[in-house]
Amino acid sequence: MLTGEVFLQDGLITEEQLRLAKEKQLELGGNEPIANVLVSMGFISEKDRVRRLGILWGVEFIDLAESQPDPGVPLLISSTFARKFKCLPVRDGDEKLYVAMANPLDIFVIDELRMLAGKEIEPLIAVEDELMSAINGSYTKDGALTDQLKGVMDDFNSDVLFSSTGDDDDVSADELREMGEDAPVIRLANLIINQAISEGASDIHIEPGKEKVKVRYRVDGVLRDSMAVPKKVQAPLTSRFKIMSNMDIAEKRVPQDNRIGAVIGGREYDFRVSTLPTVYGEKIVMRVLDRANVNIGLTKLGFLPDTLQQLEDACSRSYGIILVTGPTGSGKSTTLYSILNKINNGENNIITIEDPVEYEIDGISQCNVNVRAGMTFAMGLRAMLRQDPDVIMVGEMRDKETATIAMEAALTGHLVLSTLHTNDAAGAATRLIDMEVEPFLIASSIVAVQAQRLVRTICQKCKEPFVVPREALLRYGFPLPDEVGVETDGKLNLFKGAGCERCSSTGYKGRTGVHELMVFSDEIRDEVLKKSPSHAIRQIAVSQGMRTLQSDAVQKILLGQTTIDEVLRVIYAG
Repeated sequence: MLTGEVFLQDGLITEEQLRLAKEKQLELGGNEPIANVLVSMGFISEKDRVRRLGILWGVEFIDLAESQPDPGVPLLISSTFARKFKCLPVRDGDEKLYVAMANPLDIFVIDELRMLAGKEIEPLIAVEDELMSAINGSYTKDGALTDQLKGVMDDFNSDVLFSSTGDDDDVSADELREMGEDAPVIRLANLIINQAISEGASDIHIEPGKEKVKVRYRVDGVLRDSMAVPKKVQAPLTSRFKIMSNMDIAEKRVPQDNRIGAVIGGREYDFRVSTLPTVYGEKIVMRVLDRANVNIGLTKLGFLPDTLQQLEDACSRSYGIILVTGPTGSGKSTTLYSILNKINNGENNIITIEDPVEYEIDGISQCNVNVRAGMTFAMGLRAMLRQDPDVIMVGEMRDKETATIAMEAALTGHLVLSTLHTNDAAGAATRLIDMEVEPFLIASSIVAVQAQRLVRTICQKCKEPFVVPREALLRYGFPLPDEVGVETDGKLNLFKGAGCERCSSTGYKGRTGVHELMVFSDEIRDEVLKKSPSHAIRQIAVSQGMRTLQSDAVQKILLGQTTIDEVLRVIYAG
């Protein structure tokens, strides 16, 4: 059994963190393993826990985020077996087959593997989430996708029901429902969703054209073409997704939205589905929400240590407002949920109002906005204040009424979390003033404002070094610290991704945050009261030590996490 002292000896936690974890363990009834508590509190990573468990059991650890299975080896077992028993062959030795497993002590699965492979099995322990991602990726490569798509299209071609190429408006609701419940279209819809999961997509775009229907996935913030299917598939495919998300299949003239819940590869997902009538038919976009992401900690969001400490200090306040700003898709919701998880200790009454609720969190009361029923952000917020809350999360400050109520709540002893659409942290105050919120409310209620973006990280498998002159970064306008490059004759050792199978030849795999945290000081409050422009507020914040988005991005470049091109694309071009 793993004890907290083991992680203390390894230097992964401090004595104070161990003490806090033991207190949390007692609050949870004393039955939760201390290692799991340490992970949930963000003191150690799941990888740290699993690696130490492997040492305890005498089983080798494999890091599937950096080490990919040898080509063809996963095909020694079926994808069904791999997903059901959470195991994946990764190396085929002369006498042994090396298999990554979530539970390497499961002798029954090892015996089954031995019979399937015809040789001895050497189990390796892996992080379960990374293992399931590797399994999804191993059984849905491009060739496999092409074969599966061809098989589905053959079914469509042989099915009389799908022989019509007429206008969708000529098809009755009953016929659309029959199409949407036929086997070939179910297979195609499942293929589109499964492929999105295997590629790690955040959004699925199904776009009708004049002659074809294009399917695209947004992976690490960038849209990629995946497949194109014949026009005759459009009506049944649209109907299928409408049936899955309980939409009106006969209504094609107005936008609709709803959600789908599914368990794929042993993990729970939600898909937020939206339809939009276009010239060539209804476009469908599905936002992929992995429920496992709700448990992500602040320590995993890419914060530099000093910024993280400042944010945690702000979160420990008993009252005030913390705002997270940035464009759509910059990870604002993930940051807010991570903060909620941190302060959700069982002693606080936490209530949220969102549009819509993206992830469900145990121990927190969550409400959906419903404008047609009269449940707006402002009305929900007023009702929440009568529920004796300690912490309130408002999905977005959209208008003067919502912002004013939230700020008055912050001044009466509540911690309020919310988001705002601004380009940087300093712009939050001027944006609220533009919304006609009183400057004295803004100055007295806001504790901190964090602006953020997401940049793609360099693929660890094909990462390679290269040298650039210091002047090259200065020419782009990057705020380089004076000491950088002094000892290397003005040369900077940076990294880039060469491109490989793991990253689909992009050189990038995954994303990390770039942050700008402005903690409100008395000087900043004075400028807000004077309705000073954002550049004046920004200048004071920088003089007081605020690291700007550009400076934070430069640190991520120098640490080898991302590239110059990516920062130019997201921070400077954005």
